[in-house]
Amino acid sequence: MCPRCREPLVAFEFEGVEIDRCVGCAGTWLDAGELETIAERAGVEPGPLSAAVDDAAGRARRTDLKCPRCRHRMQGIQMGQEPPVEIDRCRYADGLWFDAGEMEKVIASFAEGEEGAVAHFFAGIYRHDVRGAPEPEGD
Repeated sequence: MCPRCREPLVAFEFEGVEIDRCVGCAGTWLDAGELETIAERAGVEPGPLSAAVDDAAGRARRTDLKCPRCRHRMQGIQMGQEPPVEIDRCRYADGLWFDAGEMEKVIASFAEGEEGAVAHFFAGIYRHDVRGAPEPEGD
C-alpha cells in the first residue's frame, strides 16, 4: 500500500530489478539494496548516491509516512544539491520512497558513475530522459 495516498503499489520487474509503483500518485518504492543492484547491473560500483542515502540517515527527521514493508514511520532525508529533495527512508532499512518527480530531481544532482546508471535505468521506466544523466558505463 502506498505510504502517500494509500492506493495499491504495483510491483513489476524491469531489467531484473523489482520496482513498486503507486497507481494513484506515481510514487516509487525501492527495496533495500535495489540502488546497488541497479548500479551492479550497469557495471559500476556503488557510489555517492548510495553513500548519501546512508549518510543522510543520521540527520533524518521522522515523517508521517509509514513504510510499505514494516508499517513503521519513515524518516525524511535530504538528498541532492541545492535545493535538496526530501525523500523518505524506512528507519529499519527496508527501502526508500520517492514521491512523483523526486527520483529525477535527486539523480539530476549527481553526474556520473552509479548515479548515471540509476538515471538511465529509471529513464527507461518513466519513458523520458533524465536531464544531465550520462550514458551508463559498460553499454
